[in-house]
Amino acid sequence: MPGLSPPASPGIRTYLICGCGSVGYLILEELKKEGGRLLCMDSNPERVQELREQKIEAFLRDLTDPDMLQGIDHFDIAFVVSDNHEANISGLKTVRKHYPRAHIVARAQDPINEKLLMQEGADLVLYPQQVVARAAIEHLRRLEKHHLSRDLYALLSSWSGVLGIVTHTNPDPDAIASAMALAAIAKRANQNLDTRIIYDGIIGHQENRTLVNLLDIRMEKLKPEILSECSHIALVDSKGPGANNGLIHSMPVDIIIDHHQEDIAHLDKAQFIDIRQNVGACATILTEYIKELNIEPDERVATALLYGIRADTKQFRRNVTPSDLEYSAFLLEYSDPDLLEKIMSPQYSHETMDIIGAAIKNRKTRNGYLFSNVGYVRNRDALPQAADLLINLEGISTALIYGITDEAIIMSGRNRDLRLNLGNVMSEAFSELGDAGGHATMAAASIPLHVFAHVREKEELLHLVIDPVLQNFYRLVGLLEDEESEV
Repeated sequence: MPGLSPPASPGIRTYLICGCGSVGYLILEELKKEGGRLLCMDSNPERVQELREQKIEAFLRDLTDPDMLQGIDHFDIAFVVSDNHEANISGLKTVRKHYPRAHIVARAQDPINEKLLMQEGADLVLYPQQVVARAAIEHLRRLEKHHLSRDLYALLSSWSGVLGIVTHTNPDPDAIASAMALAAIAKRANQNLDTRIIYDGIIGHQENRTLVNLLDIRMEKLKPEILSECSHIALVDSKGPGANNGLIHSMPVDIIIDHHQEDIAHLDKAQFIDIRQNVGACATILTEYIKELNIEPDERVATALLYGIRADTKQFRRNVTPSDLEYSAFLLEYSDPDLLEKIMSPQYSHETMDIIGAAIKNRKTRNGYLFSNVGYVRNRDALPQAADLLINLEGISTALIYGITDEAIIMSGRNRDLRLNLGNVMSEAFSELGDAGGHATMAAASIPLHVFAHVREKEELLHLVIDPVLQNFYRLVGLLEDEESEV
């Protein structure tokens, strides 16, 4: 009886191909490379004879015949891939009946056939048109990666002078690492091109300071005289001049590399633009360049990039993509795990703990939204740390922490509500007043004080203006004017 005969050669995998037309023959050619035993059946006598002449065990069989498996040795995997849908359905049923434990791959002619074949017991259904389309897209993506990397390398090779690499204001690990990587690529491409990493704001987060100090990263505060010394300007982890980076909007830039939402108004101002919203970190894009260019990253750059990806994806738990995982695995070989551990375990400053404490003490909730005023702050990086903590409070879907510095009202938000894109809401609510935006799950805003900057009592000023400022946010998320209650 079919299905009862033992394997002809124990330990060697046996494949049965039912239908050796164009698709079946291609599968046959690929399986030859696997080194297993091949059995083929087809209803075309000439095709069967051709296979036998190639020393293939071929059988003249009709897939609609219930006895098609008579005389066929035991097999492990069956491919039911003729160009006739009814024959494939019949052949699939026969194989599944006599070999219930075999793995079966079936061919579909259209999406409806795909569902029917799965219902009849196929473990995997191939829809060739879909496979071709996916292969074409994947090939296109590989070509795009290659061309983008080469275009960047060629551009850097053609320059001379000084390349100023500008991060976003108050740079985080992703921005810092991306700047380091671009500097390393520029050095490889052109020994005559100097690089300077430039930032606006402060490096306040204790992990960020530890990253810069341990890896001995030279970063310079953005000043007009420094910019004037740069013959070329690149933006990393920032979508355009004036978009949270200290540059004026009319500032010409040569390179923009980012993973945030595009700002079309700036796209014609740069010679090289790579903005991808489908990756979790800008460091992922820079790592891709390094890999595509066959550059072996040094320990410092690899460690920074790996930490940048991990930090921006919250240890691969937020906005993570297959590319983030792929390039993190690539970086592991070159990074220093001891350095990485030291960066990830820094000491907290007293001010950071005070701000987190204020955020907890002053929290107010409304319909699953948490708001907390932390007052005057010097270390603005403490706000996202407070937001990261409070979003985990039971019953809270969105947390917005805000405070005031000498120059601006600052906000940091976190979100777990799948129905809400926090970045879009923050941008719509506050972008006319200052810089605002981010991702669906995390976002930030900075509203300059302008004429109010001279006011000494910053906390009183914040209390005075924050309610009108927040009204747009309340409106956009549909909050009712009900009484606030403390948790």
